[in-house]
Amino acid sequence: MGALLALTSAVCYGIVDFAGGLLSRHIHHTAVTFFGQVGGLLLACAAALLLPADAVDSTDLLWGALSGVGSGVAMRFLNRGLSTGAMSVVVPVSAVTGVALSVLCGVLVLGDRPGALAWLGIAVTVPALWFVSGGAAGAGKGAADGLLASAGVAVQYLALGQAGPGSGLWPVAAGRVAAVLVLLPDAARHARRLKLPPVRCVQALLIGAGAALGLVLYLLAAQRQLLAVAVVLASLYPALPVILGVALLYERISRSQAMGLLGAGVATVLLTLG
Repeated sequence: MGALLALTSAVCYGIVDFAGGLLSRHIHHTAVTFFGQVGGLLLACAAALLLPADAVDSTDLLWGALSGVGSGVAMRFLNRGLSTGAMSVVVPVSAVTGVALSVLCGVLVLGDRPGALAWLGIAVTVPALWFVSGGAAGAGKGAADGLLASAGVAVQYLALGQAGPGSGLWPVAAGRVAAVLVLLPDAARHARRLKLPPVRCVQALLIGAGAALGLVLYLLAAQRQLLAVAVVLASLYPALPVILGVALLYERISRSQAMGLLGAGVATVLLTLG
């Protein structure tokens, strides 16, 4: 059951990244990000109410809120990168670098001691990013936003991992509240961009709800499966938007990019296993 939940989480994240990238090419990325977090808040609150929590204290909610800050940052830069860059570049860069930063922060801040596989994964990340970002002309467009998004990804997972196991899904809900608040100033600066046709607004809300569902499924999987296994399975999500980008959008990748993407996949597995 845990493996199925983790794989479903990966599918959710993959579909969300692909759909968010497409929507960001039709409406401003600020609107996609802001309304997406609102949709995520609605789903997270509903899920938290449905799943009983043994004990929720202020510390759990604060960790969840910090995680939400990371989510807001990640989605802002991810959607901005996807609005101009290739999905086959932006998504893998944000994913693999986010995992690498999580490992480094765990070592420097939390006192974790990664194994040899994790350190090997960090070493593989550097050339993988170089190949992905330095492919054919224009192929690396959006890679910088992918790197910025990865910092938010790292904060999201590191902070959420500090919440107590008895807190249920309330840290996720607290995180969505924080994400909306973090994105409010940017939304206010682009208030005109938030005036969307109803269908576009609903699409953005559903994309955000899908992202929150992916995070909920990952947490449930981690409670029912070995953490390393759950992380590896959930981390397969970058493959889906890359495949969809090539198959449906006819994005072309160079041989060096293909090598970089392969390296990114290897690095992700090494980092999560290590």
